[in-house]
Amino acid sequence: MSKTISIAVHHLTRVEGHGNIEVDVKNGKILKCEWQVPEAPRFFEAMVRGRHYSEVARITSRICGICSIGHTLASLKATEAALGIQVTPQTFKLRELMKHAENFDSHVLHVYFLAAPDFLGAPSVFPLVATHGTVVARALRLKRIAHEWGSLIAGRTTHPTKAVPGGFASLPTVKELVELKEKMLAAVPDLEETLKTIKALAPAIPAFNRPTEYMALHCKDGYALYDGEIQTVLPDGDKKIYKVSDYRKCTNEFMTAVSTAKFTKNRMDSYAAGALARFNNNYDQLLPAAKKVAAELGLKAICTNPYMNTVAQVVEIVESFHQSLAIVEEFIKTGLKDEPLVKPTKYSKGAGATEVPRGILFHEYEYDKDGMCLGGNCIIPTNQNHANIQKDFEALVPKLLEEGVDEKKMELRLEMLVRAYDPCISCSTHFLDVKFIR
Repeated sequence: MSKTISIAVHHLTRVEGHGNIEVDVKNGKILKCEWQVPEAPRFFEAMVRGRHYSEVARITSRICGICSIGHTLASLKATEAALGIQVTPQTFKLRELMKHAENFDSHVLHVYFLAAPDFLGAPSVFPLVATHGTVVARALRLKRIAHEWGSLIAGRTTHPTKAVPGGFASLPTVKELVELKEKMLAAVPDLEETLKTIKALAPAIPAFNRPTEYMALHCKDGYALYDGEIQTVLPDGDKKIYKVSDYRKCTNEFMTAVSTAKFTKNRMDSYAAGALARFNNNYDQLLPAAKKVAAELGLKAICTNPYMNTVAQVVEIVESFHQSLAIVEEFIKTGLKDEPLVKPTKYSKGAGATEVPRGILFHEYEYDKDGMCLGGNCIIPTNQNHANIQKDFEALVPKLLEEGVDEKKMELRLEMLVRAYDPCISCSTHFLDVKFIR
């Protein structure tokens, strides 16, 4: 009697993480089809215990080096909700400007450096330097403007220093805002060329549809990134609103045998977060320029093709650019006031939510009478997408088998699917281990 032994050992890091795909098909029968995420705990929720409220956002911004602005803002909003702090309209708009800078920066990174190589049949962006040098240079220019824009408002784009509970530690000058506006206007040709590039690559985006639930922040006054209520929309257009303080009622975290990362679900077996989820929830709130780009790229709400998340990111690049340009122009016209920080009026528990590039992010803290943190809870967008990726796999693999694709093509399609979600666990390396068991 034959005996088979299989051992797999994976080295895990939590900086960008590690993901595995395992597919086992024998005689046309699927025996295993799994999206596996082994990750070690990082204990950030424990780190904030016993820390003063002024320190918490500085700590939790370290959860992610790409989304540290978003983590800072979600953390500040949760702390301010717990302390009864209502920030000023100026602070609100400055934080929106920070958030748009991060979204713009991260989306440019994903679209150009992580997704585009798949569409061009390249293993990474490095071979494209020789074959598509002008495109790579364009991407670097766009990333630089995003970095300068974010650093001006936040102090630095990675682990911001200027945004603090109740306001800002320091403000940009009008002269600096004028210089930023000039740099942004100079980037318009690069944005226009970006649209042309994505239109040229669009035929390489796989056709695959799997209806699911989509969760994002939503507000009537604009495309929600920094602030709003929680909204979910089903494929039939049915929408439901939740208060941010009730985030646990719609995230419903649970454990699974294939992952040490928690999965989430709400009205269906899974839900999606990210650019496509925001687009599906907030299409009506997009600026005309962003709606025009969506139309040119063939993106319509409600889109149920997860591969189109990359296209939705392009739409958001345009949205964030124009929203930010309008805010910068307003501040140039009105100037910025040196406002005192808003002080706490109570010490209790509070939750905050903001959108980061990969989806809706939740932070929650409780403080004692001295402003010391008693505990926290964070629910990260990438974790919210794990269950949805698994359900995508379960629908996609049978479809690929029916199409008769070979093993190599199936591997690529599965990798592309995960990368379309732009998960923090894999985006830095643009690589996933795929194991086919025969």
